[in-house]
Amino acid sequence: MTALRQYLGVWRIPGAPMLLITGIIGRLGIGMTPLALLLVVEQVTGRYSLAAIAGGIYALAGAALSPVAGRIADRVGPSPVLLLTAVAHPLALIGLLLASRSGDDALPVIYLTAGVAGATYPPLSAAIRGAWNDLTGPNSGRYHLRNTALAAETTLFEIVFVLGPLLVAGFVLVADAAAALIGAAVVTLVGTTAVALGRVMRGWRPHPQEHHARGLGPLRVPGFPALLICVAGLGIAFGAAGVIVPAFASDHATGDPESLAGVLLAVWGVGSAIGGLLFGVRKPAPNMTRQFALLLAALAATFAVFAVMPTPLALGVALVVGGATIAPALTLENTLVGRIAPTGMLNEAYTWVVTVAVASSAAGGSVAGVIVDHAGGVRWAFLFAGAAVAVGAAVAALPAGPIARAETTAVRAEHPVPV
Repeated sequence: MTALRQYLGVWRIPGAPMLLITGIIGRLGIGMTPLALLLVVEQVTGRYSLAAIAGGIYALAGAALSPVAGRIADRVGPSPVLLLTAVAHPLALIGLLLASRSGDDALPVIYLTAGVAGATYPPLSAAIRGAWNDLTGPNSGRYHLRNTALAAETTLFEIVFVLGPLLVAGFVLVADAAAALIGAAVVTLVGTTAVALGRVMRGWRPHPQEHHARGLGPLRVPGFPALLICVAGLGIAFGAAGVIVPAFASDHATGDPESLAGVLLAVWGVGSAIGGLLFGVRKPAPNMTRQFALLLAALAATFAVFAVMPTPLALGVALVVGGATIAPALTLENTLVGRIAPTGMLNEAYTWVVTVAVASSAAGGSVAGVIVDHAGGVRWAFLFAGAAVAVGAAVAALPAGPIARAETTAVRAEHPVPV
């Protein structure tokens, strides 16, 4: 009952239902668009390698331009940026579809429109996480709900990566990949517009000009670059897992390895969701940096366990148990960003997290593929992924390290000692 009361407390925050429900609808494109785009381009070219290049351009363009959108949102407010990109992104996807039907010379235009689509993807996750920090600020009277709110956000966000591919499969079953891409454009337009026009985003107030980011912005904030090392470690591991688990399935499945891989990755997500819901009702730790380091170390250890699992059933059980550390670690990651980054740079800080996560995930998947094919197979690839997370755990675990010092400074600012 205590857990239910805490989540009900989050739900009753003015504007929270819009962030929780419509925010997920608006971000379904994160799970739909990459797969739909891959299928559309493959149908045109007949080659997955060329389709993968389009997907890479889409992802890297989004990663590169996301901090720019975040900085603008910090200065003019999230609503204008969300509304502009809510329209521009679907138009770019429609342009990609039109280009895909324009004949044999369409590939350069497809690549161009894929880049534009990635660059204009709405910075919705950054805006929503920044909003949760504002709604549960130290002076809001809801600070005790911050951990629960961010855990709910992180756990619900897992739905995007489960429902997104399923929706694409449904569109392909009843129509084709182009319909799936249009569906992704529609949910992005509708969901992002609804969030942008909601009371939380419209209630945003500008920060003093002296708090605005300049130059490197949050990258100059003490502790934030070190936190990005932890983000990169997680991104590498998650990107690697997207390659390693299918490879494991191919080695062990007697029938349909693609379906087995999907089931294994899904149960990993289920474990994460359960862990996130349970973590959200815990009292926040006095030392979040230490707790973050412990969770990263536990997650790194799970990859070592995955490496010795002999059968798909054994790996599935290990994935459920090990997945329980993922959402709690991501919740603390988001909490630490909100604690370390100044309020005038919060949107940009969260977009940097997305940028580093996307780039490192791509790198992790590429390296894991090489290890699986040429340098020891699945077992060593799992150990590589675990080592990447372990590096982040080591950075966070430094008692007098930059993240710990930044958290201490933030706590003192939130709760000043009376003179």
